[in-house]
Amino acid sequence: MSIFILLVVALLIILGVPDVRRSLVSRPVFGFFKRVLPPMSATEREAMEAGDVWWDAELFSGRPDWDRLLETKEPTFTEEEQAFIDNQLETLLGMLDDFDIVMHQRDLPETVWDYLKKEGFFAMIIGKEYGGLDFSAAANSHIVARIASRSLSAAVSVMVPNSLGPGELLTHYGTDEQKQRWLPALAKGEELPCFALTGPEAGSDAGGIPDTGIVCKGEYQGETVVGIRLNWDKRYITLAPIATVLGLAFKLYDPEGLLGGKEDIGITCALIPVDHPGVETGDRHYPLGQAFMNGTTYGKDVFIPLEWIIGGVEYAGKGWRMLVECLSAGRGISLPALSAASGHTAERMTGAYAFVRQQFGLPIGKFEGVQSAMGRIGGLNYSLESMRRLTVTALCEGYSPSVITAMTKYHMTEMGRTVMNDALDIHAGKGIQMGPLNYLANNYMGVPISITVEGANILTRNLMIFGQGATRCHPYILKEMEAASNPDVEQGLRDFDALFIRHMGFATANTFVSLWHGLTGARFANSPVSGELLRYYQQVSRMSRALALCADVSMLSLGGDLKRREMISARLGDVLSHLYMASAVLKRYEDEGRLVEDLPFVRYALSHHLYETGKAFSGVFENFPKPFIGGLLKLLSFPWGIHFKAPKDDACRDIAEQMMKPGSTRERHTFLCYWRDDPIDTTGHMELAFQLMHKLKPLYNKLHKAERTGDLDANLSGDAWVDAALAAELIDDEEARTLRICETLRIRAVAVDSFAFEDVKVGKFKPLTP
Repeated sequence: MSIFILLVVALLIILGVPDVRRSLVSRPVFGFFKRVLPPMSATEREAMEAGDVWWDAELFSGRPDWDRLLETKEPTFTEEEQAFIDNQLETLLGMLDDFDIVMHQRDLPETVWDYLKKEGFFAMIIGKEYGGLDFSAAANSHIVARIASRSLSAAVSVMVPNSLGPGELLTHYGTDEQKQRWLPALAKGEELPCFALTGPEAGSDAGGIPDTGIVCKGEYQGETVVGIRLNWDKRYITLAPIATVLGLAFKLYDPEGLLGGKEDIGITCALIPVDHPGVETGDRHYPLGQAFMNGTTYGKDVFIPLEWIIGGVEYAGKGWRMLVECLSAGRGISLPALSAASGHTAERMTGAYAFVRQQFGLPIGKFEGVQSAMGRIGGLNYSLESMRRLTVTALCEGYSPSVITAMTKYHMTEMGRTVMNDALDIHAGKGIQMGPLNYLANNYMGVPISITVEGANILTRNLMIFGQGATRCHPYILKEMEAASNPDVEQGLRDFDALFIRHMGFATANTFVSLWHGLTGARFANSPVSGELLRYYQQVSRMSRALALCADVSMLSLGGDLKRREMISARLGDVLSHLYMASAVLKRYEDEGRLVEDLPFVRYALSHHLYETGKAFSGVFENFPKPFIGGLLKLLSFPWGIHFKAPKDDACRDIAEQMMKPGSTRERHTFLCYWRDDPIDTTGHMELAFQLMHKLKPLYNKLHKAERTGDLDANLSGDAWVDAALAAELIDDEEARTLRICETLRIRAVAVDSFAFEDVKVGKFKPLTP
C-alpha cells in the first residue's frame, strides 16, 4: 500500500508541478509531436485557417450541447425578400421553358437575361448601398433552389454571380474605389462577371496553378506605370463566354523587387475588363448538354495596373485565403440548393407519378419494389432539406464554417444523385425520353456537374472534411500545432504544456465515457427530449464520443501518415458528416413542432445516418494500419459490436403512402418544387392529373371493381372507357364529364414525347405528343 501511495504522489508531482511536468513529460511529447506533424503547404495552411467552426466543433468535442443547437432560431425572410420570392421569382419561373432552353436555344432567351439583370437576380449578395438586394443566405438558397426545380441552366446562371466570384470578393476585400467602380454596375446587370481559377494543369491542386503575373513597368493609358504582366490559360469557367469582367487567380512574382518585398508573392486575384487589350475569350464548353454558359479564357503578356488587384496592392499574395474564406460560405449555398431542388422535385413528382401510373390494376406505388425506392427518396429528401436549413442557419448566424460547408456540398450532391437515380428508375421510360413532358432528365444530367465543381467530391471527402475537421474542430490540435511551429521553442513548449495537460484530460474522459456508453448502450447519455427520439439523441452523443476518441488515437498513432491514409480519414469524415446530418434532422423535427406525420421520414433518415456511421466506424477498425490499435478502438467504442440497422421496410411503406397523398405533409416536404396550374406545363400536367385522380378515387375504385366483375371492359381507356361506363349506367353524365377531363390528364401524364424522324436528324424537336 505504501508503494502505491508513493507512486500516486510521484505521479501527482510529475503532472502537478509545471516545471517537472514540462521537463519529464511535455518536452519529450513536444519533440515527438513536432516530428510526426505532417508537412503543410502554404495553401493548405490558409485553407485550414479560413472560416469558422460551429456545430461541427460540438460534435468533435464528444459533448454536443443539444440545448445550444435547438435554441438556435431558424432564419426567416424579411418582408423585402418574401415579396421578391412571391413576385419576381414566380414571374421568372413562369418564363422558363427548360426543354427549349437546352435543346433549341442552348442559352437562356434574351427576355430571360434581360429580366434577370433588370430585377437584380445577379445582385443578391451586393449591398443596398451599391444598388444590390443584400439578401440573406436563406433567401439566396431558396431562390436558387426554386429556379433549379424549373431549369438547372437558369439556376447556375443566377447562382454563379452570387457565389464565389467578383461580387463577393469585392464586397469583402475590394477597395472603396473598386467597390464604387464595379458593384453598382454588377448590381444593375450592366457588367456580367466570371471568375477564372481552374486551368488544364491545375484543378484540385490550386496551389500549383501555372498562370503567372510578373510585377514590372509597362504602359497604361499613355503612361509608364508599375503593373503586372499576366499570362493565363483557364477552362471550365462558368459565364466566361458572355462575361464583361473577369476575376482572375494567378501566381504573382516580383523579380525586380518593385514592391519592396519577397520575389514569390503568392496567389493573387485581379479584376480585369474583358475588353482590355490581350484578354481572349476562348471556346465554349458544353457540360453534359446543359445550356448555361461555360468556357475558356486566356491571355498572353497582358499588362494591367496594380490597382486592379482585388483589395489593392496590400492584398497581393492573399488571393488563396480570400478564395477559401469566400468558398467557406458560398459552398454551403449554391450547389446544396441545386441538390435540395432535386430532392423536392423527385419526391413530389415521383409520388404523383407512382399514384397516376397504374399496372395490374394498382398504382405502381403500391408495389414494394417501388416503395423501397420511394422510401429512399422521401427519407433522403428529408435529410437534404434538413441539412440545407441547418447550414443556412449557420451562415445567417454570421459563421463561415468551412468544414460544415464542405460536408454539405459533398453529401447533399451525393444524396441528390441517389434520389435522382431512384426517381429515374421509378419513372422508367417516362424519365428517359427527352421532351417538354420530361421534368427529370436535365436535373439528372446535371448531377455530375454539381459533384465535380467547387471541390470535386472525391477530393472533398478524402482530403477536406476530416483533414480540416480534425484540426479546426478539435478543441486542442490547432493550438498545439501553432505552439509546435512557434520559432521561440521555449515559449512554444510552455504553450504546448498548458494545452497538452488539458488534451490528456480530454482524451482520458473520451476513453472512459466511450466505453461506458458502449457497455450501457448510451442509455445514460445526454438528451434534451424524451419520448420517440430520445434514443437517437443518445446514440448521436455516443457516436460523438467515439469519434473524438478515434480521431485522437488516429492522429497520435499515425501522425503525418494519416494525411496519406485517405481511406481512413475519409471514413472518419463520414462519421462526422452523418452525425451532422442526424443533428440537422433532429433540429428540423423540433423546429417544425414534432409533427407525427413526419415520423416515418425522421425515422428513416436517422436510421440511415446511424447505420452509415456504424459502417464508417467498422471500415476504420477493420482497415486501421495498426491492427491492434484498430481492435482496441473497436473494443472501447463498441464492446458488444456495431448493431445499427438500415431503415426498416415499414418506414419505406409509410413514406411511399405519404408521397402519394395530397396534403400539408407533401406541401411542406416539396415546397421548393415549382409547378404551374396548366395541363400542358412540364410539371403541371402531372400534378393536375394526380390531384384530380385523388378527388375521383372513389369513382375509379368503383369502375375498377366493375372491371373485375366483368361489367366493364378493362382493356379500354380514355373516352372509350368513359363511354362504356356511361353506357353500362355505372356513372351519370356529370361523373362522365369529370372523368373525361381526368382521363385526358392521366393519359398525358403517362405519355412521353416523340418527334418526327427528319426533325430529329436536323436538331428540331417539335413534339408530336398531343
